[in-house]
Order: sequence, then structure tokens, then C-alpha cells
Amino acid sequence: MGRSRTFDWEDPNILATAIGQDSGLDVMREMLTGRLPAPPIAATLGMTLEEAEHGRVVFALIPGEEHYNPMGSVHGGVYATVLDSATGCAVMSVLPKGMGYTSLDLNVKFLRPITADTGKIRAVGTVLNSGRRTALAQAELFDPADRLLAHATSSCLLFPV
Repeated sequence: MGRSRTFDWEDPNILATAIGQDSGLDVMREMLTGRLPAPPIAATLGMTLEEAEHGRVVFALIPGEEHYNPMGSVHGGVYATVLDSATGCAVMSVLPKGMGYTSLDLNVKFLRPITADTGKIRAVGTVLNSGRRTALAQAELFDPADRLLAHATSSCLLFPV
């Protein structure tokens, strides 16, 4: 018997249109309250934004079989996506109205395997430096016992929108 998963998402243009209309932190807070929809990738993975403050965000995900690679553990691309979301949104949280960002790179270090038995994981993203045209952020991925599962750094390009 096969397994299936169904999920819904909002029109991504609603969120894309809001970027630059308010500060990045205001947009993140609107997503937290549900007044702005999460991006479709959040629904695809089952990832949720749990916290947003200036220079810091937290994403969570409950890993399941749908995230597995052929080895029976969570695929590295899932780690990378959650970490990229945390670094990018941490950068977004420091942007003033009228500015956007995009990732220039993502460097991920995988430290521990994740399975469906791991429980809820959290990615904590923080801004290390933000300049006029680039920003540097890091994210750490933790299990429920606060053990470090993976670490990432990302450089982001900042631009007017």
C-alpha cells in the first residue's frame, strides 16, 4: 500500500507583492500572524515559521518519511532548504522598506542524521553582518534535545525592489 500526502498553499504573488512594501521584519510578522501567507515551499515541506525578530528567525519542521533519501533518513536537500530559509529570512528581518534579498551561496555542514523518530527540528537563523549590498547569516539546526544537527552560512545580495 502506497503512502500519500496532501497539502495546500496560498497564491505566492500575495507574499511577493508585500516584499518591499513594508520592512522585512513587518512582512515576517505578518506571516507569523497569518495575515500574509507562507511561501509554497513551507507547505511542500511542512515547515513553519515560529519566531521572527530583528536579525533572528526560527523555523520548525517535523520530519517524516516524505523527506527521506534512499538511505532511509532525511534528504540533505531538506536540511539545506530549512537552513536556507532561516538564513534568508534572518536577513530579510533586518531589511528596511523597499529592499529585497537573494541568496548568493549556502554552505551546509551535516553533523547528525535526521529521521522521523528525531521529532520536531528547529532552524535558528541569525544575521552576522549586514551591509549596503550584502549580508552574511548563519543558521543552526537543532533536535528536541538541542543537539546540533547541521550548521549553515549564507551570503545574500541586497537590492531595491
